[in-house]
Amino acid sequence: MELRQLKGFVAVAGSGTVTGAANALGLAPASVSEQVRRLERSLGVALFERTPQGMRLTEAGSALLARAQGLLDHADEVRRAVTGRRRRVRIGALEMLAAARLPAVIRRLSERHPDLDVDVDSLTRRPLLAEVADGRLDAALLLDWGPRAGGLGFTPPAGLDHLDVGEVKLSLVAAPGGDREPLLVSPPGCSIRLAADQVFGSGVPRRELSSIATAREWSRQGLGSALLPDFALESDLASGALVELDCDAPALALRLIWLQGREPALRDVLYAMST
Repeated sequence: MELRQLKGFVAVAGSGTVTGAANALGLAPASVSEQVRRLERSLGVALFERTPQGMRLTEAGSALLARAQGLLDHADEVRRAVTGRRRRVRIGALEMLAAARLPAVIRRLSERHPDLDVDVDSLTRRPLLAEVADGRLDAALLLDWGPRAGGLGFTPPAGLDHLDVGEVKLSLVAAPGGDREPLLVSPPGCSIRLAADQVFGSGVPRRELSSIATAREWSRQGLGSALLPDFALESDLASGALVELDCDAPALALRLIWLQGREPALRDVLYAMST
């Protein structure tokens, strides 16, 4: 069992395809495919079911995935001990969370671990989940709903673990005296758009805009109402530029995600992100 084979395996498990894994690793698809085949031969088990939709983990593959990234983390720890190289972690978040919630996390990490270099990536949810699953991101913050990952209306990759570290309140808002319709929404796939779809269904007149920020600005100018997160509304509600309307919208979970088996290597990072 070689480290490069394990890296290839983790990348394929995360992306669900050999091509996606090859793109993530900067290798040719044939090279990644060969790494996985050699790993399967060395272990004597099939790690994936090859389907027209992609590569699906077998039971043995799932068992290996829970341990593979831990082995890679340990190898990296040994390498740092020998070379004296500083530790580097990569944290990802949805763009609105990267702006509103990550600065406090980075400050805590810097204070507690001055020898730690932290890179931050701002991504949409699909690449965010994929990069956590294939090991390119160490941990990430996103918004979700309910006790299981993906309750907001998306399907997460296999092998991820999560912890809810807070709540994000949603409020339906409009300008005082402004129009209440249409409902101003962000593009499909956006977490707040998914929440709006679940709260209001398809029967409410709506206008699709390019972003949460645009929906907020249009609602400020009286062109409709918008379902928005609390951290985007504090100043407008305080100043009276926007007012809350009656709406029974449950809070979203601020969800921390990481790849199963990585807890020992990421304990300090996960702690800083959850407190």
